[in-house]
Amino acid sequence: MPTYVCTSHSGVLSPEQRARISRRLTEIHHEVAVAPRYFVQVIFNDLSPHSHYIGGDEAGPGQIWIRADIRSGRTQEQKAKLLTRIIDAVSEISGSSREDVWVYISDIPGQSVAEFGHILPSPGEEEVWFAGLPSAIQDKLRSRA
Repeated sequence: MPTYVCTSHSGVLSPEQRARISRRLTEIHHEVAVAPRYFVQVIFNDLSPHSHYIGGDEAGPGQIWIRADIRSGRTQEQKAKLLTRIIDAVSEISGSSREDVWVYISDIPGQSVAEFGHILPSPGEEEVWFAGLPSAIQDKLRSRA
């Protein structure tokens, strides 16, 4: 369920940096939100020139915006850790300043999301949810864990 959408100017992030960011976001979410790694997806969007403005002025090329849609039920402390660790990791990997990495977390009830053909559980109920999946999907997800 957690979907991290990373948006930056085209060419700012290399394929290797994208792979590193994806792995790091997956690990951070797994550790802080205590969610299975196979739930985490990361999507990268490129902005074309003259398509991102802040306060009426064109945003700098190092600006990276991350929107994180996560299942509701996480504490404010967990969300603060997610925000801080994501900013640190993306800044380190990308070379952008911490000030240029913006992260927004949006809470969505698990019952409002369907993945793998099934409505997602609330946090803490992943094992019961996983056990109810068809074995082919379980095998696929185990390989991503």
